[in-house]
Amino acid sequence: MAKPVHSMIRVLDEKKALDFYERAFGLRIAERIAFPDFALIYLSHPSSPFELELTVNFDRKEPYSIGDGYGHLAVVVDDVDAEHERFTRGTLSPGPLRDFKHEGATLARFFFVSDPDGYKIEVIQKGGRFG
Repeated sequence: MAKPVHSMIRVLDEKKALDFYERAFGLRIAERIAFPDFALIYLSHPSSPFELELTVNFDRKEPYSIGDGYGHLAVVVDDVDAEHERFTRGTLSPGPLRDFKHEGATLARFFFVSDPDGYKIEVIQKGGRFG
């Protein structure tokens, strides 16, 4: 059986990306593997074995085009309202809090935030299917 281990995104500015993911989600470098032309940086959080892999191509000067195929990463938090306030205070520019309903019941309470490269991350209130 397959076990998900990471999701990879390409980032333009390694320092900005590392600062964002640490301040926003507490992700820290688990491993950084440097090659002559690029680096692979694996970010992790103690609460999960799943990692985010950042690929930095050293010769890249222009931002990446996200395209229309990318959706978002998602994380679960204990208190989405408190996290939204923390992101706002920390100048991480979160989008508005939303209540996503299905047949009159809240399916999820969440907000989106974009990293320095424009990748969207959904921050979801823990509970229900997102427990």
